[in-house]
Amino acid sequence: MQTHFSLTQLADPDIAESDKILRACVHCGFCTATCPTYVLLGDELDSPRGRIYLIKQMLEEARPARKDDVLHIDRCLSCLSCMTTCPSGVHYMHLVDNARNHIEKTYRRPLSDKFSRTLLRVVMPYPARFRAVMRLAAFTRWIAPIASALGMNRIAAMLKLAPHSLPKASAGLVRVHPPFGPKKGRVALMSGCVDQVVKPSIREATIRLLTRHGIEVVLPEGEACCGSLSHHMGREHEAHDFVKNNVDAWTREIEKGGLDAILITASGCGTTVKDYGFMLRTDKDYAEKAAKVSALARDITEYLSALELQGGEPIRLPVAYHSACSMQHGQKITQAPKKLLAAAGFDVRDVPEGHLCCGSAGTYNMLQPEIADRLRNRKAVNIRSTGAGLIATGNVGCMVQIGSALEWPILHTVELLDWATGGPQPSALDGWNHPDGLWHNAATFNSREKADGLRQESETQKRQGQGQSEGPDHAKEFSPENRV
Repeated sequence: MQTHFSLTQLADPDIAESDKILRACVHCGFCTATCPTYVLLGDELDSPRGRIYLIKQMLEEARPARKDDVLHIDRCLSCLSCMTTCPSGVHYMHLVDNARNHIEKTYRRPLSDKFSRTLLRVVMPYPARFRAVMRLAAFTRWIAPIASALGMNRIAAMLKLAPHSLPKASAGLVRVHPPFGPKKGRVALMSGCVDQVVKPSIREATIRLLTRHGIEVVLPEGEACCGSLSHHMGREHEAHDFVKNNVDAWTREIEKGGLDAILITASGCGTTVKDYGFMLRTDKDYAEKAAKVSALARDITEYLSALELQGGEPIRLPVAYHSACSMQHGQKITQAPKKLLAAAGFDVRDVPEGHLCCGSAGTYNMLQPEIADRLRNRKAVNIRSTGAGLIATGNVGCMVQIGSALEWPILHTVELLDWATGGPQPSALDGWNHPDGLWHNAATFNSREKADGLRQESETQKRQGQGQSEGPDHAKEFSPENRV
């Protein structure tokens, strides 16, 4: 793609980077086939190629963003499926981030839009505030239909996503968790801002699993939000403050006792942390430190893949693995989580249309609820088609989004791995029965495995004797009323 930036414009590092990205695009349109918003809406301007043209024009003309520019760029999920598909290596993530930064600097958003965004960015990155607001939302969920009727769709979406109750916060934050047995490594574990409020069990399972395998786990003092929420809203200075704060916190731990890795259990955060080096590339005080932090950043499943997980009995249950966009497209991690689950005994089932986003996308499900709901419902149907009855994923946002549409338990991959290697049964499975009756109690499942096999064999013979085909009858399961 030809570009027409002036030399003055190209002196800006962000414009120079955008120019390089734009020049890599060859207009092929392969990206349109895997873009969730184009698949749903069928509008070229709601595809990566269409947005690239909008961004090119907006940046080349050095003009304020217009309403149409904002409409279509705001609809982008930043799922990065286009980057996986693109044969030319167009780095769409950095391009759309630059566009969002330009929008925030030049466009005056309507008051309602500004209110929604401000509410999210002053609450979600701060666990204490987030917990307080979630508790309030749990008591006001009944207002959601009224808000929808009044056209306050974003407020309604926020209320619908609020859990009915919050898990107890981890009792007393211990900063250093020594390993059991000989020390084999030392890692920093990022607590996250949403995880520790909505799913503290993820951090607890991670610490148990790592320390059982000889890894010292440190929760760095001073660590905060990864900055992705502000970053994806185009508020770069705010995002950079979060980034620098974390770089400082992790650098102190590196200097104190060394770190083998910085582990992240939310793949959305992981994608951002791995990009810290790029984000602060022009900051002479932080460029080198940020690059070092990015080099140490690992998704928890990347790190676990290098360990030989031991202990416990195989958990022979079917599980549908939902590959979060930030995992498969942002970090290019596609096989590690599934291999770990399979090695632990799980029957891992791929979800049809697994490349398409569930609609969570950070705050997207609250800022673009109509599109997000359509994507969520589509994902729910595809997950249900696996017949697994249990879901695993590596991103807390996906857990909340999918959990709002399906009654199946949804767990973080590390929670299942902790359980399979000697940890406690995840509380989300308390009282749960598999839809096909495969499992009723985790403590007795493995001892009943042989008996279950005989029972299934007997049922199969009975069906065959009645002229029925093998396999469960999913006709009721796929009926419209059971899709979400």
